[in-house]
Amino acid sequence: MQLYTYDDRFKNEVEAYELSEEQLRYTGHPKDCIKLSEEDSNRYSILAMEEDELVTFFVLHKNEGVKPYSTNNNSILLRAFSTDFRFQGRGYAKKALTLLPEFVKENFSETNEIVLAVNLQNEPAQRLYKKCGFVDEGVRKMGKKGELIIMSYYL
Repeated sequence: MQLYTYDDRFKNEVEAYELSEEQLRYTGHPKDCIKLSEEDSNRYSILAMEEDELVTFFVLHKNEGVKPYSTNNNSILLRAFSTDFRFQGRGYAKKALTLLPEFVKENFSETNEIVLAVNLQNEPAQRLYKKCGFVDEGVRKMGKKGELIIMSYYL
């Protein structure tokens, strides 16, 4: 698996990316996230490619994006994390999260913490994040879709 910052050569893969209704309760579609990234220089759309398939997608958001979740000026927010519905259950999300710390160190060298907000109802995602080294320190926030657990991965 390789992680790439989005550019137009991946347009067709993004167009073909599928999320279920259940997934869309908790995350945004990559097409919408990429539009936001194009309008905001602090947002980076990241694609996890297995062979030539886009299997997992997420956004890294610096500065204003992470402020509601962390007081650390050197943190980055992991948001809109998803795995294409057709590829779920094959370990791709875990693989992408395992590659994430090194990717952040290489591309955002000033960063020393990755922060995420996961919906309280989304227990499978919480378990995955914990397995991959994210820590729940008891911080909670209200989000648009309910209570959020704020988790951190320290680099």
